[in-house]
Amino acid sequence: MLLWIVSAGALAVSLFLMRRPLPTWRKIAFGLPLLAVGVLAGLMAGGMRIERKGDGIPKYVTFDTAEDHAKKIEADRSAPLPPPEPRIVEAAAQAPAPVATLPSVWPAFRGPNGDGVVTEKILTNWPNGKLKELWRKPVGGGWASFIAAGSMIFTIEQRRSQEVVAAYDAATGKEVWAHKYDADFQESMGGPGPRATPAYHDGKIYSLGATGELFVLDAITGKRVWHKNILSDNGAENLTWAMSSAPLIVDDTVVVQPGGSNNRSIVAYNRNTGDRVWGSLGDRQAYTSPMLVTLAGKRQIITATAMRVVGLDPGSGKLLWEYPWVTDYDVNSAQPIVVGPSRFVISAGYGHGAAMVDVSSGAAKEIWQNKKLKNKFNSSVFLDGYIYGFDEAIFTCVSAATGETAWKAGRYGYGQVLLAGGHLVITSEDGEVVLLKADSKEHKELAKFQALDGRTWNVPMIAGGRLFVRNATEMAAYSIAP
Repeated sequence: MLLWIVSAGALAVSLFLMRRPLPTWRKIAFGLPLLAVGVLAGLMAGGMRIERKGDGIPKYVTFDTAEDHAKKIEADRSAPLPPPEPRIVEAAAQAPAPVATLPSVWPAFRGPNGDGVVTEKILTNWPNGKLKELWRKPVGGGWASFIAAGSMIFTIEQRRSQEVVAAYDAATGKEVWAHKYDADFQESMGGPGPRATPAYHDGKIYSLGATGELFVLDAITGKRVWHKNILSDNGAENLTWAMSSAPLIVDDTVVVQPGGSNNRSIVAYNRNTGDRVWGSLGDRQAYTSPMLVTLAGKRQIITATAMRVVGLDPGSGKLLWEYPWVTDYDVNSAQPIVVGPSRFVISAGYGHGAAMVDVSSGAAKEIWQNKKLKNKFNSSVFLDGYIYGFDEAIFTCVSAATGETAWKAGRYGYGQVLLAGGHLVITSEDGEVVLLKADSKEHKELAKFQALDGRTWNVPMIAGGRLFVRNATEMAAYSIAP
């Protein structure tokens, strides 16, 4: 209603000024801006939304309201599937095998090891520069990615005032089950919806919503195993851009980062019962997800808080080492990249840069730091001594040994990248899929096509010969099997 009032008022005043006996320059100087305000307010009142790029500049325009989009999802989920092609009738008629008995080819955020590395072979000669589309569906809002286990893929999304943990058939995109609960995070810069990618382990889905709701669900049925809100349970406040840290399964625990004080910043719960196992630190959280790695011969959890990068003992949460890492607005959201037996590289946007750190002595020692690699909310990958990732909105290749730039090219916006068989699969901020050769000598673009429409910040997934992509409005699968 307010927007309609603003629109009518601005248009009325503009019309009044145009009809007054005023000099032409005054009519233009005062009337046209009011006319523009009136038209814009009217369009927004009619459902137009303007979304911003990763640098904060408005770019993406849509007239699909939240209510309209929710109706599209509901219509799609209730629609019957088309008959299968004759060549897959026999396979489609078979009952799906239990998820827990099948390999989880992509069980966590950025893959099995959280490093963005795809272990299966992919097609690198794309016919006419594109991949074959297998299916496309509307999806709820949010920036979570997919995980895969057995014949299903899983994600978390926003539908009206509820968060929905959903399971889909990987081959068709048909919804298998949906676990819904009341939670509605709204934020003007990044938009509404959950941010953290779920995790899969031993037949269960571990999903963290934007407001701290941690649900553990049976992967086959979607039935709840246990639940708690990690913010209220640890006396923590939500972040500006919401809980974004993906759960990490370590042995018999699930590790999350609520950001509470007094050893409640990083917490491990028993993954089967929800009982607290340990808590560590008192830092305010950032947006980075914990990773299980081996550094200097020691198995440990590495993650970044709003203050520092830390290594923790997986069994007790004891602090092993720390490296100060403070970024403007407390936005540490890129994953640490392991680049050697005792070394990792950490990066951040907002003009911060990157640093290589060595922990071989048991303490963190800085090897180099510069501003030549600035991952904002998109993490890099590592291959043969070189880091490939985003320097803000431009793709770049940096020597891990020296931090020097090998090349910088490819304006893909604030996109995401995976490493697959010596190649880089990139999703651009505009929804393109790009294939690059992982070559430290040159930026070599092999193929590019439009995969999704609109702002795309979600990390893609490659599993079972398929490339899965999504953003806040749609999801799709493409064949990428060699």
